[in-house]
Amino acid sequence: MSLKHFLLAIAALFIANGCASAQMAIERSFIPAAEAEFPEFTGADSASEAVIDHSAWRDYLNRYARPQDEGPTLVAYAETTDADEASLNAYIAMLEDADPGALNSDEQLAFWINLYNAVTVRLILENYPVDSIRDIKSGPFDFVGPWNEKRTVVAGVPLSLNDIEHKIIRVNFDDARIHYAVNCAAIGCPSLRPTPYDGATIDAAFNEQARAFINDARGVFIDEKGRVTASKIFSWYREDFGESEKDVLRHIAQFAEPMLAAELLQADDIDRHRYDWALNDAR
Repeated sequence: MSLKHFLLAIAALFIANGCASAQMAIERSFIPAAEAEFPEFTGADSASEAVIDHSAWRDYLNRYARPQDEGPTLVAYAETTDADEASLNAYIAMLEDADPGALNSDEQLAFWINLYNAVTVRLILENYPVDSIRDIKSGPFDFVGPWNEKRTVVAGVPLSLNDIEHKIIRVNFDDARIHYAVNCAAIGCPSLRPTPYDGATIDAAFNEQARAFINDARGVFIDEKGRVTASKIFSWYREDFGESEKDVLRHIAQFAEPMLAAELLQADDIDRHRYDWALNDAR
């Protein structure tokens, strides 16, 4: 952990029960910038018709991802058999041996999101039982969690979850809807999609994920006084959603049901942000 992040973490401990805006500023400081660090992963083959076989990931999700009538999809981590965990590991190993540059842009985006989500599920399985992904730490002075540890190696390049999300996906694809697709194994996160992403349907899948999250109280909620409470992802990644809170509200309204959209477009700002870090566990 860098000295900067250590000092910020200490500051966060002191203000955790204080000013909400100051706490949010501290949290935003931990979010890595969307900066290119992996030039080997910047190209795509626009003429490519190659696809990745995500059937093993589909099989895992079919068995263990449990969509709920309301709220997030939960994962039955405790029910995962040794054979299915081995199959998940083999799927990740297959992705690690692939050449993302040989894929067209949509297939490549699906590749990275599926890899991120599968590696996150593997991380939970390796440390289960755990109450929150943030409890998985590299040592006593790790105030961040598991996102900076190198947890996969793609085409010979070691990568962390933060590398995949912030240094590859956000940089190369410039689409705010990716935040509805990558899943950090938390209740407050947009749900783990119970089927893999694929290039042919990824645009529709992103819109489906956005609508499901935004029209659930985890995404946005407006009380009887018109005050807007929104997920912290709209603060952490505000620059991806717009230059101002008004822009963020317009983005959210695109995917909201009509009555909610009308209220969002009348609002001037977001009054409060919240996020639930409890594990998305079906147990």
